[in-house]
Amino acid sequence: MSVVDNAIYVDGHRFREPESLDRTVETLRECGADSGFCWIGLLRPEEPDIREIADEFGLHDLSVEDTLNGHQRPKLERYGDTVFAVLRPARYVDERESIEIGEVHLFLGPDFVVTVRHAVEPDLAGVRQRLEKDPKLLAHGPFAVFYAVLDRVVDDYGPVLDGLQDDIDQIESQVWGGDPAVSRRIYHLSREVIEFQRAVEPLNEIFDEMRERFGKQSSTPDLELRRLMRDVRDHATRVRERAQGLRALLENILTVNSTLVAQRQNEEMARLTEAGFQQNEQVKRISAWAAIAFAPTLVAGIYGMNFDLMPELHWALGYPFALALMLLSAVGLYLLFKRNSWL
Repeated sequence: MSVVDNAIYVDGHRFREPESLDRTVETLRECGADSGFCWIGLLRPEEPDIREIADEFGLHDLSVEDTLNGHQRPKLERYGDTVFAVLRPARYVDERESIEIGEVHLFLGPDFVVTVRHAVEPDLAGVRQRLEKDPKLLAHGPFAVFYAVLDRVVDDYGPVLDGLQDDIDQIESQVWGGDPAVSRRIYHLSREVIEFQRAVEPLNEIFDEMRERFGKQSSTPDLELRRLMRDVRDHATRVRERAQGLRALLENILTVNSTLVAQRQNEEMARLTEAGFQQNEQVKRISAWAAIAFAPTLVAGIYGMNFDLMPELHWALGYPFALALMLLSAVGLYLLFKRNSWL
C-alpha cells in the first residue's frame, strides 16, 4: 500500500506504529475506542488500497467513489459516525505564473483518521509533527487532525496570494509601459485567480457544517477546538476577500489596458490620417505643376511638327503667338489650381 505513515495515538501521544493495516485495526481495538485513535496517511493510493480501508472502517460507498475519482470541490459530508472532507491546497509556481491546485481527502471516524493525498503537496508530515509536539491538542482526537490539516491548507494560501500580488504589480507597470504582450498575461492570471477562488470559496460551507453539526458539544476540549476552528475561519475569510480583491483588480487593469490600447490605436489612426492628408496635398501640388508644365509642352509639341499646311505657320506673328499661347495656358492653369487650393 502507498502508506506514508501509520500510527496509533493514545492521550495525544504516539503509542504504536503497526506494520500493516490489519495490525492497526487489531491494536486499536485492543486499546479501545475511548483511549485513542489511528491516523493513516496515504499518497496516491490505488483502488484496492482504498477498498481495503473502506472495508476495515466501514466507509460509505459515495465517499469512496469520490476518493477514487478525485477532482472534487471542497466539501464536508457526514455519513453516520464518519465524516468525509475534501480540501484543495494550492501552491504558486512563479516561473510559470500558475497555481497548482492539489487535493486532500479526509475520513474522520470516532477512532480513526485516514488522509488521502492525490498530489505530493502539501506534505502532511509537518502537520503530524506539529500535532505530536502538542499532545494536548492531539488528545482532542480525529477532529484535531482535521483542524491541523485545514489550518495548513489555509496558511499555504498566503504565499499564493503574495505571488499573485507580485505579478499583478508587474502587470501594472507593463500596462502603463505599453507592453503589447500584457493582455495575454492579464487573461492568464485572471484564469488562475478564478481557479484559486474555486478552491477557497467552498471553505465557508465547510465551516458552517462544522459549526452546525460538530460544534454543539459543551465540554472544555470541544470549546477549545472550536476556538481554533474560528481562528482558521478568520484566516480563510481574509484569503477569500483578498482573492476577490485581486480578481477585481485584474478586471480593472484589463479595462484600463483596453482603454489605453484603444487610445493608442486612435492616436495611430489620427497620425496615419494626417500623413495621408499631407501626402494627398503633395500629390495635388505635383499634379498641378505637371498640368501647368504639360500645357506649354503640348503647344510646343504641336507647333514643332514639320508640316507645311499648319495654321499660322507662315504668319509673321506666329512665333510670338505660340509663346503667348503657352504662357497664357500656364498662367491660366496656375490661377485655376491656386483658387482650388491645389497650390
